[in-house]
Amino acid sequence: MKVISANDIHKSYTKDSETIKGVSFEVNEGEIYGLLGPNGAGKTTLMLMISTLLEPTSGSVTITDLDTRKDALEIHRRIGFLTTEIKLDPLSTPNKLYDFFAELYDIPRDEIRDRKALQFGTFGITPFADKKINELSTGMKQKVSIAISLIHDPKVIIFDEPTNGLDILTSKQVTDYLKHLRSKGHSIILSTHIFSVAQELCDKIGVLVDGKIVAEGTTDELTKITETDTFEEAFFKLYVENHKE
Repeated sequence: MKVISANDIHKSYTKDSETIKGVSFEVNEGEIYGLLGPNGAGKTTLMLMISTLLEPTSGSVTITDLDTRKDALEIHRRIGFLTTEIKLDPLSTPNKLYDFFAELYDIPRDEIRDRKALQFGTFGITPFADKKINELSTGMKQKVSIAISLIHDPKVIIFDEPTNGLDILTSKQVTDYLKHLRSKGHSIILSTHIFSVAQELCDKIGVLVDGKIVAEGTTDELTKITETDTFEEAFFKLYVENHKE
């Protein structure tokens, strides 16, 4: 079943240039879709439009058949969104932040306690639950952010560079958890510039170059259509063929 649909999205910040140039794709139920591209390709702009935080100049995005322009509030109840641009209150603690956001979603107190115990345990947050955010490592901050973004058990998850800046152990914890969510039927869209993340996690990949999806498919399909031997070679061939200086 189709869960996310982007239809000919364009985004211009100025009159004379486009950041996103007619992007279309779909994400199905229980699928991880990856947007793979270098820095500056437009990944974050796309993720902000999909999550309703930025309006397309033209085109449309629907999530569970709701339009992001008209139904933003209801969509917010159904999605979990994480970007490195969102910062946690440095003087608060994981415990306080989790409780605060859980109450915003009207989650009952006993359920908050159970969800917090499960997620903090999964990510190893429990020993740091009462430390200030500014005392935590980059990896721990990211894990706290993920736990908070998934407080309401959303069926649609939108993650912008979820493993960016993480050490190898923390990165594996995050990727394993995303696989777990997929196995429970969650639909996930993530952006990344890391080949191993795209290759390990994604059921389908859209290669984004200069604001356009220039190819889409599984890693094997992308390798086949570019007549290359590896996924990395496929990406670089697509980039060279489509990037304009």
